[in-house]
Amino acid sequence: MDIYGVIGWPIKHSLSPAMHNAAFRRLGIDAEYRRFEVKPEGLKDFFHGRNGIRDSKGDSVYIADLAGLNVTVPHKEKVLDFIELDQESFYLRRIKAVNTLVMKDGVWKGFNTDIPGFSRHLKELGFEPEGKKIALLGAGGASRAVSYVLANNKARQISIFDIDKNKALGIAHMLRELFDDFPVKVVDTIDELDIDSKDALINATPVGLKKEDPCLVDEQVIHKELFVYDLIYNPGETKLLSLAKAAGARYSNGLGMLLYQGALAFSHWTNKEAPIQVMKKALLEALYN
Repeated sequence: MDIYGVIGWPIKHSLSPAMHNAAFRRLGIDAEYRRFEVKPEGLKDFFHGRNGIRDSKGDSVYIADLAGLNVTVPHKEKVLDFIELDQESFYLRRIKAVNTLVMKDGVWKGFNTDIPGFSRHLKELGFEPEGKKIALLGAGGASRAVSYVLANNKARQISIFDIDKNKALGIAHMLRELFDDFPVKVVDTIDELDIDSKDALINATPVGLKKEDPCLVDEQVIHKELFVYDLIYNPGETKLLSLAKAAGARYSNGLGMLLYQGALAFSHWTNKEAPIQVMKKALLEALYN
């Protein structure tokens, strides 16, 4: 049996096993998808084969046992140190974030399915970035994919806040390099995002995963014309989305992005078309049951 999985820290919230295992069952593939907790300080030893990692069953699994991986917070950037990118993946070398790994010819190949996954979900929601001013919370690997999609779809301007300003500056440099001096602003505080003048607010931080997490923005800045997107999908309605709902704004969690990036990852691993409706049903059942 082939073993696939997702590595991250934390990882217990991930719904990826539900959709991938449903897809494997539907297509009759002898495989299983599991969650693997990998602390930041353990990433190097894991990829060098020195340490095994515990899955949700308590089994110890080594890197050599795996056929494919998804990568989530906080490893989407650091994992680049341990993989290869195809020659044609020139843009990934600039984006510097991957979320899907495939074992090919004895080496790990990296892909970013977050980019087309986020793009497809935005289109499904009817949000067009072109000409829009956007506030972006967070500057990690997911934010790199999100900002790429926004700039590539001709957003008017992006303002970014992250507690690590250097990470935000790194995204600004990436966007200016890829999109001919794209108008991006890095701010020192959330207030400076000037959310009440923006067309969209996107949360690409993990703040909101826990019930005790605060909401990063004040409710006064959430206005009716704002589109609010939270990449967090579990819980299905974060405090940020609750504010958007109360304000009468359009909003969405990241479940659609998870679905579409997952379907593309599945195809990378299996060379088969992913059963998207089966995966979607499994996600919804896992989230709301």
